[in-house]
Amino acid sequence: MDSIRMRGVCKNFGEITALENIDFDLGENEVVGLIGDNGAGKSTLIKIITGVYPFEKGELFIRDEKVDPLRYTVQKAREFGIETVYQERSLGERQPLWRNIFIGRHRTNRLGYIRIRSEKEETINILKNLIGLKGVGISADSSVQMLSGGERQGVAIGRAMYFKSRIIVLDEPTTALSLKEVDKVLNFIKMIRETGKSCIYITHNIYHLYAVADRFVILDRGKIVGNYQKSELSREELSDKLMMHARQE
Repeated sequence: MDSIRMRGVCKNFGEITALENIDFDLGENEVVGLIGDNGAGKSTLIKIITGVYPFEKGELFIRDEKVDPLRYTVQKAREFGIETVYQERSLGERQPLWRNIFIGRHRTNRLGYIRIRSEKEETINILKNLIGLKGVGISADSSVQMLSGGERQGVAIGRAMYFKSRIIVLDEPTTALSLKEVDKVLNFIKMIRETGKSCIYITHNIYHLYAVADRFVILDRGKIVGNYQKSELSREELSDKLMMHARQE
């Protein structure tokens, strides 16, 4: 069973064609790298998958269930187990970690009050056992501001993994991070696969992508122009494929 299957999907903004006849698959327990130049259509494709945009033509299946584009929403995508981690603004800078983990999905008692102790205990479990964040002084009450960039992305990814997500979308998760921090994030991505989940990884960085992805999908001006298993080409060959399409503009 595929996690996601798109067939002939089209998306227009007025007279501008953003996506044209898109066939895209994401398998179970697979990391797919979605790559292409600015304006290639990556963000539009992801926003269709995550329920932000409807599509005008084609079919979309999430875990073999056909999606009605007129009724498919962000909330419905979340019910399917789709979570998105963006490049920035994934976390509340001034809020403690436990509030960031459970924001919008707090545990409450029968009177509607937040079960703070329970949420803090589970936050520690997520930090230490799910994403392996064991820095000295880090607690459920720690502010996001005290975390490094890689640790912040780790918390956002851990939150996505925790809430019964099956599909995690990462949008440029290593941008502006140091080499050490990049390694942390790439290890978090490997953990996504190891826990049996699927991932769409959007990035401009071929080096980071090649280290963790199982397959690469290249978008160019709203069309899929390449679909390669990692075993089919080297990192240098993948870079050459991207450059080839960039030169054709």
